Amino acid sequence: MEKHGLTRRGFLQSIAVGGSAALAGAALGAAPLVAQTQSTSSTGAARRTDLIDVHHHFAPPDYLTEIHPLSPLSPPFRAWTVEKTLADMEKTGAGVAILSISNPGLWFGDRESTRKLARTCNEYGARIVANNRQRFGAFVAVPLPNPDDALKEIEYGLDVLKFDGVGFMTNYGGKYLGHADFAPVWAELNRRKALVYTHPITCPSCENLVPEVAARVIEFGTDTTRTIASLVFSGVTSKYPDIRWLFSHAGGTMPFLIDRFQEAAKEPAKAKRLPNGLMYELQRFYYDTAQSAHPVTMTTLAKVIPLSQVVFGTDFPFRGGEEQVASLYKSGFSMQEIRGIERDNAVRLMPRLKA
Repeated sequence: MEKHGLTRRGFLQSIAVGGSAALAGAALGAAPLVAQTQSTSSTGAARRTDLIDVHHHFAPPDYLTEIHPLSPLSPPFRAWTVEKTLADMEKTGAGVAILSISNPGLWFGDRESTRKLARTCNEYGARIVANNRQRFGAFVAVPLPNPDDALKEIEYGLDVLKFDGVGFMTNYGGKYLGHADFAPVWAELNRRKALVYTHPITCPSCENLVPEVAARVIEFGTDTTRTIASLVFSGVTSKYPDIRWLFSHAGGTMPFLIDRFQEAAKEPAKAKRLPNGLMYELQRFYYDTAQSAHPVTMTTLAKVIPLSQVVFGTDFPFRGGEEQVASLYKSGFSMQEIRGIERDNAVRLMPRLKA
């Protein structure tokens, strides 16, 4: 890691140190962005060394301690460390990783526990970011479903910790993001012109429907689709047009259901909430490639939205970044399109990364 201006050992030692400077986002030992060069991966494919990974998870120790007894976490998540993140970034060629909390999120029915856990996660993430803001960013973990708690944490995360955006799960106890209860949150994020990232979880009513198949195989993509439908058809995305939406996993199953979405949009009540039309909304959203860089998925997504709206994600620690890069290079896109996905499109969302 010395070539990036900060030794791995020094970085890991600094994570353990808290303090107000870190929580305010001070760049302790900040290093410049890695040069925009190319190298060769273990697969033999030339690739960038300054990719921006917008879908990269972290697991604060206190989060693991509290959540694992409530909802058993997968071995890769429990085994996460900052050192493993740095190693995967180096192997992938990622110059920047934007950190976020993953499934199962924070909400397990107790408001106070959710509020405290959100703050714990955000402050832990802030210590990582503060030690090298040029290599890390983060999305605010939000204590929904209570809007007042969410608004307070959004203010802290964006104004004090200086995070890059706000992260949401696709549903909270079965309430999808278009639910009327969340309107104050969207109004505030629209005022801020905020970047809003979403990550899937399983809907409570859909758990263990197919016992032989893990929820991540079917339900995660489906739940992303549900929340997109909820936001669009409720009129949230047209009512709050300055929110910049980022959806995980290539939009879930939405690209494959586009004909059904278009038919639903013709219904008078829904059409009234979509003054600019369905495709206007879908084509201004951003979608990441995490666990979706497969050529079939990417070419389908590209028929629905322009590739300028696609950004790179690895889903680390659940998948390694290098295999995601290799798969993306098999999608039949031009080098210019791939360069946009790997970095340039994300820079439009987070201009500070352009430096």
